[in-house]
Amino acid sequence: MTDIEGLLAAYDEQMRGAVPTPPAGVGYEQDGPLLRVVGQFRGLVTGPPDPGVRGAELDRLIARQRDYFAARGEAVEWKLRGHDRPADLTDRLRAAGFVPEAQETVLIGRADELAGEPVVPDGVVLRQVSDDRDMRRIAALESTVWGQDMSWIGDDLSARISASPDEIAVLIAEAEGEVVCAAWLVLREGTEFAGLWGGSTLPAWRGRGIYRALVTARARLALARGVTYLQVDASDDSSPILRRLGFHAVTTTTPYVWTPPQP
Repeated sequence: MTDIEGLLAAYDEQMRGAVPTPPAGVGYEQDGPLLRVVGQFRGLVTGPPDPGVRGAELDRLIARQRDYFAARGEAVEWKLRGHDRPADLTDRLRAAGFVPEAQETVLIGRADELAGEPVVPDGVVLRQVSDDRDMRRIAALESTVWGQDMSWIGDDLSARISASPDEIAVLIAEAEGEVVCAAWLVLREGTEFAGLWGGSTLPAWRGRGIYRALVTARARLALARGVTYLQVDASDDSSPILRRLGFHAVTTTTPYVWTPPQP
């Protein structure tokens, strides 16, 4: 039987403090128990399961994050997990103007159980990529899938590869010269974990096993690097696929986002 509590404890201990090598223009700042990530398409705040403060002191901690990014004219995400404390944290975030976005499920699986030979449909090729042109093609794919400008993803991936190529592996699935799916593996030095990100697939190519193949391919890469666990923040679309592959749900994650008022 899978030790869900043990997986969650390992996640809390290793993944909530470890951060990848920052790309150019991105910085990390500590504010008490919280880590601020500055210089991305929007700010990010994360921390331990319990920040250790309550009441008015917690309100001040939340307000400091909001006001810090307000002074920069930027939105900020407070990354909240489903088991975070105190119980009134969500109410206090809302009171400070943070609005919840779609909840995702935090899934964890063992790399050695997920690695295998990727199987793709005829005419589809998997390829690991690193040049700027392919990052722009990935950004175009993401923009098409999500119906909004996601050009920042191409810039972010290029910057991460440039800053620390050993900590990220970007894969694409191509058919007839078109990128139909893209996903990346992010390693966390000093931990047993690596994160799986991306996986967006063009609608016409869904249901053919391409997303599963990219999971398998990234698991092989992770296993070769000595990674024990793979972690995914999974959407409702991806979660059933990943559970069938052998991932286990340990908690949820919800972005609470504060956005500067429009003039």
